[in-house]
Amino acid sequence: MTSAQAGRASSSVRGLLSHPRGGPTVLRIVLGTHLRRLRESCGITREAAGDAIRGSHAKISRLELGRVSAKERDIADLLTLYGVVDETQREQFLALARQASKPGWWQRYSDVLPSWFETLIGLEEAASMIRTYEVQFIPGLLQTPDYARACIRLGNPRASDRQVERRVELRMERQQLLDKPHAPKLWAVVDEAALRRPLGGPEAMRTQIKKLRELAERPNITLQIAPFRLGGLAAAGGPITILRFLEPDLPDIVYLEQLNSALYLDKRDDVEDYLAVMDSLCATAEPHGKTAEFLDGLRFLEGLKRTL
Repeated sequence: MTSAQAGRASSSVRGLLSHPRGGPTVLRIVLGTHLRRLRESCGITREAAGDAIRGSHAKISRLELGRVSAKERDIADLLTLYGVVDETQREQFLALARQASKPGWWQRYSDVLPSWFETLIGLEEAASMIRTYEVQFIPGLLQTPDYARACIRLGNPRASDRQVERRVELRMERQQLLDKPHAPKLWAVVDEAALRRPLGGPEAMRTQIKKLRELAERPNITLQIAPFRLGGLAAAGGPITILRFLEPDLPDIVYLEQLNSALYLDKRDDVEDYLAVMDSLCATAEPHGKTAEFLDGLRFLEGLKRTL
């Protein structure tokens, strides 16, 4: 590894430490990315790196993917193996490792928060733009408490009342992301089916529709409806979320949620395929400027006209 390569990595780490964004999830990913680049520049295998920290190649893989936090001793040993000897540069990497090991605010909900979803919350905190398409439900970042409660009960039929309420609290706190000074841009496309399904009952749905109309007026939120009349859609098959970041060492990430797990895709070909699908959805859905009119037209909900 050349001193120039180490210097570039150190400069990126220094910038991230000066302006942290996204909490430990993103810091782990960035740290892992730099460690992978340093290892590859030295021509060192994962197996050899694992031996240096008394671990396995699988441990190195998890570390480089940002899936686990790292002990400072392990990071120090890897930096030595990769030829990073400058004390200032080493301390910056170690400082990043310390920051990446701190718990995020969402750890308070560890009793109801699956590890696969924890990653999404951390990524949302760091995102500059979140693009999402939903088929059956209103996006979680736009839900009211009553609507969220109905969704959570539907997806967690064995959960206790306390567990349901804890999940509702988590979802509401997660939404505070959109109120922050450097809030991400949220661009959501919602299928008409999600609006026609009165989840939680008519009153809960009336409140949810009203909130959608209010949120659509905010400058950092774009909301489009994909009406039934469009017929087939490019994203037929399920919901999609794509996250984009200001941090240059973070690629776009596609999030695909399932019942008890999720996929996170960051390979360029995969991401570009989903970006093309999302672009097609946005081009065919009703424009944002017609969203309020569309929501007003949902007269199937008793009393909707009176409450809006």
